Parts: sequence; C-alpha cells; structure tokens
Amino acid sequence: MINAFIFFLHFIFILYIFTKKWQEESLSSSFINLALITLLFTVGWAVTSSFTQLFINKKGLGIYYDRDAISLTILAVVEYFFYKIYYFEDKKKPEADSPGGNEN
Repeated sequence: MINAFIFFLHFIFILYIFTKKWQEESLSSSFINLALITLLFTVGWAVTSSFTQLFINKKGLGIYYDRDAISLTILAVVEYFFYKIYYFEDKKKPEADSPGGNEN
C-alpha cells in the first residue's frame, strides 16, 4: 500500500511538471523533464534498493513496510530535496542598477 502511494505521488508530480513545462516553455521541454524524472526515479530506486539490502532483511519493518517500501521512502525524501532545489527554487537574477537612477 505504501508502494502504491509513493508511485501515485510520483505520477502526480510528473503530470504537474509536464504541464508546467509545457505551458511555460515547450512540449519538447516537458518531454525532456518527463525523461529526467523517470530516469532519476528508476536509477534512484536501484541505488536505494541495493543500499537497503545491506542493512535490512526482506521482511523489513512489517507486512506493509517491507524493504521495497523503505527504499522508495528513502528515494522520495532524497527526490523531494533535489526537486525542491531544481524546480522550485527562486532563480531570479539580481537586477543591475542603472547608472541614471530609476527612469520611468
């Protein structure tokens, strides 16, 4: 159940970013971002799965929170911070002061 919830959150996030990039930039940019998110998810899940195999047995912490759910939870936390910086950080450049002052 936890696995399905994390997959659902990723699906909603992909739809949001796809639509946002399509509206703000272009359709090709939205497909590139779709590929980026999918690639990071698959590679990240493989890395976190191999990491949790070293420390946690197959059963994990219970029937609903097995090793795969733990791997996906770790991945979701890491992705949250990465995507927060990558997509949602304010990327405004400081405006250069004009030498003549404020001209209207």
